[in-house]
Amino acid sequence: MASIDVNGKQIEVDEEGYLSNLNDWEPAVAEVMAKAEDTELTDAHWDIINFLREYYEEYQIAPAVRVLTKAVGKRLGKDKGNSKYLYELFPYGPGKQACKYAGLPKPTGCV
Repeated sequence: MASIDVNGKQIEVDEEGYLSNLNDWEPAVAEVMAKAEDTELTDAHWDIINFLREYYEEYQIAPAVRVLTKAVGKRLGKDKGNSKYLYELFPYGPGKQACKYAGLPKPTGCV
């Protein structure tokens, strides 16, 4: 099993880089994952990451990108609830990449 180093602690991830244990998540995990993909997390990224964590806590599922887009639009406004905005933040796929940074499982329906 692979792992990432977060503040000197080894945290297990699966072959695609998602956390093996969701309870291992902390903001530093997202920072390490983002840095590995040459992404610097901004407040806009954190809005989506925190939204996803709240969504998962409530529904116990990571939303597919279509559901994510609609839910973000309802909560954060139409300017943020659209595919163009989300793909600018998470170019590898807002569902997959944002969920990974948020320490959530890969969304169902994502390849």
